[in-house]
Amino acid sequence: MIVVGSRVSIEYTLTVNDGVVADSNVGGEPLVYEQGQHDILPALERALEGVGVGESRDVVIEADDGYGPIDETLFEKVPARVIPENGRYVGAYLVAQAKTGEQRQVRVHEVHGEEVVIDLNHPLAGQTLRFAIRVLSVELPGAEPPS
Repeated sequence: MIVVGSRVSIEYTLTVNDGVVADSNVGGEPLVYEQGQHDILPALERALEGVGVGESRDVVIEADDGYGPIDETLFEKVPARVIPENGRYVGAYLVAQAKTGEQRQVRVHEVHGEEVVIDLNHPLAGQTLRFAIRVLSVELPGAEPPS
Protein backbone atom coordinates (compact mmCIF):
# COMPACT_ATOMS: atom_id res chain seq x y z
CA MET A 1 0.00 0.00 0.00
CA ILE A 2 1.34 3.44 -0.96
CA VAL A 3 2.39 5.58 2.03
CA VAL A 4 4.69 8.59 2.36
CA GLY A 5 8.24 7.49 1.64
CA SER A 6 7.23 4.51 -0.52
CA ARG A 7 9.13 3.96 -3.75
CA VAL A 8 6.33 3.39 -6.27
CA SER A 9 6.35 2.05 -9.80
CA ILE A 10 3.32 2.83 -12.00
CA GLU A 11 2.04 2.43 -15.50
CA TYR A 12 -0.12 5.31 -16.74
CA THR A 13 -1.94 6.89 -19.64
CA LEU A 14 -2.68 10.61 -19.51
CA THR A 15 -5.49 12.08 -21.59
CA VAL A 16 -6.51 15.74 -21.66
CA ASN A 17 -9.74 17.74 -22.14
CA ASP A 18 -10.39 16.58 -25.67
CA GLY A 19 -9.68 12.89 -24.94
CA VAL A 20 -6.35 12.98 -26.76
CA VAL A 21 -3.57 10.88 -25.22
CA ALA A 22 -0.95 13.36 -24.03
CA ASP A 23 1.46 10.80 -22.56
CA SER A 24 1.66 7.12 -21.75
CA ASN A 25 4.27 4.64 -20.60
CA VAL A 26 2.12 1.54 -21.17
CA GLY A 27 4.33 -1.08 -22.80
CA GLY A 28 7.45 0.84 -21.83
CA GLU A 29 9.47 1.61 -18.73
CA PRO A 30 7.38 2.21 -15.60
CA LEU A 31 7.41 5.59 -13.90
CA VAL A 32 9.16 5.30 -10.54
CA TYR A 33 8.71 7.98 -7.89
CA GLU A 34 8.91 8.45 -4.13
CA GLN A 35 5.57 9.22 -2.49
CA GLY A 36 5.63 12.56 -0.68
CA GLN A 37 8.62 14.01 -2.55
CA HIS A 38 6.50 15.76 -5.21
CA ASP A 39 8.24 13.85 -8.00
CA ILE A 40 4.77 13.80 -9.59
CA LEU A 41 1.87 16.24 -9.29
CA PRO A 42 0.88 16.62 -5.62
CA ALA A 43 -2.81 16.03 -6.51
CA LEU A 44 -1.84 12.74 -8.16
CA GLU A 45 0.19 11.72 -5.10
CA ARG A 46 -2.84 12.39 -2.89
CA ALA A 47 -5.06 10.29 -5.15
CA LEU A 48 -2.63 7.34 -5.01
CA GLU A 49 -2.17 7.36 -1.21
CA GLY A 50 -3.30 3.98 0.13
CA VAL A 51 -3.47 2.22 -3.25
CA GLY A 52 -1.98 -1.29 -3.35
CA VAL A 53 0.08 -3.27 -5.83
CA GLY A 54 -1.95 -4.43 -8.83
CA GLU A 55 -4.71 -1.89 -8.23
CA SER A 56 -5.82 0.57 -10.89
CA ARG A 57 -7.16 4.08 -10.47
CA ASP A 58 -8.72 6.62 -12.79
CA VAL A 59 -7.78 10.05 -11.49
CA VAL A 60 -9.17 13.35 -12.77
CA ILE A 61 -7.18 16.47 -11.92
CA GLU A 62 -8.61 19.88 -12.73
CA ALA A 63 -6.28 22.54 -14.16
CA ASP A 64 -5.90 24.41 -10.86
CA ASP A 65 -4.46 21.27 -9.22
CA GLY A 66 -2.49 20.22 -12.31
CA TYR A 67 -0.38 22.70 -14.23
CA GLY A 68 -2.53 25.69 -13.36
CA PRO A 69 -4.78 27.90 -15.43
CA ILE A 70 -3.49 29.63 -18.53
CA ASP A 71 -1.61 32.75 -17.45
CA GLU A 72 -2.16 35.52 -19.99
CA THR A 73 1.02 37.27 -18.80
CA LEU A 74 3.02 34.35 -20.20
CA PHE A 75 2.31 35.29 -23.82
CA GLU A 76 5.23 37.19 -25.30
CA LYS A 77 5.76 38.98 -28.61
CA VAL A 78 9.08 38.26 -30.30
CA PRO A 79 10.53 39.18 -33.68
CA ALA A 80 9.80 36.46 -36.25
CA ARG A 81 13.52 36.38 -37.14
CA VAL A 82 14.30 34.68 -33.78
CA ILE A 83 11.96 31.79 -34.64
CA PRO A 84 13.25 29.17 -37.10
CA GLU A 85 11.38 29.43 -40.41
CA ASN A 86 9.99 25.91 -40.09
CA GLY A 87 8.52 26.85 -36.68
CA ARG A 88 6.63 29.97 -37.72
CA TYR A 89 3.14 28.50 -37.59
CA VAL A 90 0.42 28.44 -34.94
CA GLY A 91 0.78 25.39 -32.72
CA ALA A 92 4.48 24.79 -33.36
CA TYR A 93 6.38 23.66 -30.27
CA LEU A 94 9.89 25.02 -29.89
CA VAL A 95 12.60 24.87 -27.26
CA ALA A 96 13.67 28.30 -26.03
CA GLN A 97 16.84 28.92 -24.09
CA ALA A 98 17.11 31.66 -21.47
CA LYS A 99 20.28 33.67 -20.97
CA THR A 100 20.90 31.48 -17.90
CA GLY A 101 21.05 28.42 -20.19
CA GLU A 102 17.76 27.01 -18.91
CA GLN A 103 15.66 25.42 -21.66
CA ARG A 104 11.89 25.54 -21.82
CA GLN A 105 9.25 24.36 -24.25
CA VAL A 106 7.18 27.15 -25.80
CA ARG A 107 4.32 27.12 -28.28
CA VAL A 108 3.70 29.50 -31.17
CA HIS A 109 0.35 31.11 -30.38
CA GLU A 110 0.02 33.67 -33.21
CA VAL A 111 1.99 34.73 -36.27
CA HIS A 112 1.68 38.31 -37.55
CA GLY A 113 4.21 38.89 -40.32
CA GLU A 114 7.40 40.04 -38.61
CA GLU A 115 6.05 39.36 -35.13
CA VAL A 116 5.26 36.06 -33.41
CA VAL A 117 3.39 35.58 -30.14
CA ILE A 118 4.76 32.68 -28.12
CA ASP A 119 3.03 30.97 -25.20
CA LEU A 120 5.31 30.29 -22.23
CA ASN A 121 2.66 28.41 -20.23
CA HIS A 122 3.23 24.73 -19.48
CA PRO A 123 1.81 22.76 -22.46
CA LEU A 124 -0.82 21.20 -20.13
CA ALA A 125 -1.83 24.47 -18.42
CA GLY A 126 -5.57 25.06 -18.44
CA GLN A 127 -6.35 21.41 -19.13
CA THR A 128 -8.23 18.81 -17.13
CA LEU A 129 -5.90 15.82 -16.76
CA ARG A 130 -7.23 12.26 -16.76
CA PHE A 131 -4.81 9.59 -15.56
CA ALA A 132 -5.46 5.87 -15.93
CA ILE A 133 -2.95 4.33 -13.50
CA ARG A 134 -1.96 0.81 -12.53
CA VAL A 135 0.36 0.32 -9.54
CA LEU A 136 3.10 -2.15 -10.47
CA SER A 137 5.12 -2.18 -7.25
CA VAL A 138 5.39 -0.47 -3.88
CA GLU A 139 8.57 -0.57 -1.82
CA LEU A 140 7.76 0.51 1.74
CA PRO A 141 10.04 2.98 3.53
CA GLY A 142 12.90 1.19 5.25
CA ALA A 143 12.25 -2.06 3.37
CA GLU A 144 15.08 -3.76 1.55
CA PRO A 145 14.61 -3.71 -2.23
CA PRO A 146 13.79 -7.13 -3.71
CA SER A 147 16.83 -9.01 -4.98
